[in-house]
Amino acid sequence: IGIEVHRPGVGHLLIELDKRALNNVRIFCHDAVEVLDRCIPDASLERVLLFFPDPWPKRKHHKRRILQPAFVANVARKLKTGGRFHMATDWEPYAGHMLKAMQSTTDFVNCDASGSYSERPGYRPVTRFERRGQQLGHGVRDLVFQRS
Repeated sequence: IGIEVHRPGVGHLLIELDKRALNNVRIFCHDAVEVLDRCIPDASLERVLLFFPDPWPKRKHHKRRILQPAFVANVARKLKTGGRFHMATDWEPYAGHMLKAMQSTTDFVNCDASGSYSERPGYRPVTRFERRGQQLGHGVRDLVFQRS
């Protein structure tokens, strides 16, 4: 299941799926918060991947960030026990926000033994946002949490 609100991103995904002859993917071109809330049954997912969401860097826009306490609680409801929530960002302040939000809930346990950021798992693709961030000198932070 893929969820993307940005139509050009969906178009790029469709091209890649066609190139790889993948036909077992379902795509929602809609707001992820609403799709997760209204279309995904509770305790039905093994993994939720949130890669390079818009960091909304201006303080007045922080309320627009997808990673808010209500979203974290909804992800917890949708994941099976033991399921994983993997996030990645190249924006250091947002990485800190993500870590703090995840540490403030009892629904998840950090998979990193030190309680901080995880090493980049091999399954995570290198995205164009990641490449751009690296060109700008931004470090990429991965956060992997397990549903308790």
